[in-house]
Amino acid sequence: MTEHTPEHPYAPRPTTSAAPHAPAPPPYGTPAHAPVLLAVAHGSRDPRAPRTVRALLARVRDLRPGLDVRLAHIERNAPLLPEILDGLRGADAVLVPLLLGRGHHVKRDLPAATAAAPAVRTRTAEPLGPHPLLVEALHERLVDAGWAPADRGDPRTAVVLAAAGSRDPDSARDTRRTARLLAARLGVPVVPAYASAAAPTVPAALRALAARGRHRAFVASYFTAPGRFASACAAAVPHRAAAPLGDHPAMARLVLHRYDQAHAPAVTSLASA
Repeated sequence: MTEHTPEHPYAPRPTTSAAPHAPAPPPYGTPAHAPVLLAVAHGSRDPRAPRTVRALLARVRDLRPGLDVRLAHIERNAPLLPEILDGLRGADAVLVPLLLGRGHHVKRDLPAATAAAPAVRTRTAEPLGPHPLLVEALHERLVDAGWAPADRGDPRTAVVLAAAGSRDPDSARDTRRTARLLAARLGVPVVPAYASAAAPTVPAALRALAARGRHRAFVASYFTAPGRFASACAAAVPHRAAAPLGDHPAMARLVLHRYDQAHAPAVTSLASA
């Protein structure tokens, strides 16, 4: 049966970021000698998701000209990860999960895929979250949705950090850490909530905040790209729901940061040999 993708409750807005777009210099030689950056997205039936991921990777290429940047999906969208790995036989690649925390895909799916492709020399980077660059992107998406400086410290205001959800306790810990970082940035409570597999749901979190007098609540969309879960979470308060992280410039910088983190130890070892 074909899954219905609901109408997205917000219209995309241009980013307000003033982040520089100058190329980010690699910490190790030239991109020509660097491993492939293989960005691994989850995949979605929503056609906006792969378009958003491709836009993000276009920003990554702009920041690091000459670096071989490729895209693979865990499921639902082409190209799938095994297909891309098969085409990289004999090459070096760093897999950068476009995922926001530790969970089943990071702990099991990616190791299984790389183990099934022994002809590719791979390293797997940490997932994107938690990280302060995500907080930068979340904050600016909230500003696009109407968050104002006057909301900081307002006793009526709060934020729900809407995430996909996972049964893995490490995933929940990562989301809670991002919520704490965002709360420190915003100066109001930030409550994690989930679209599936974990509690509370976004509506339940909004009700709990309202019971505490926090009637002016925003939803921060802790999703890499649009999709069914992001749309469902945003529908809870469509007039104050931020867009997903998408191709925000901070996301592109974070993808390269995770790539460099995964690759730099090997380079350091070779340099000191």
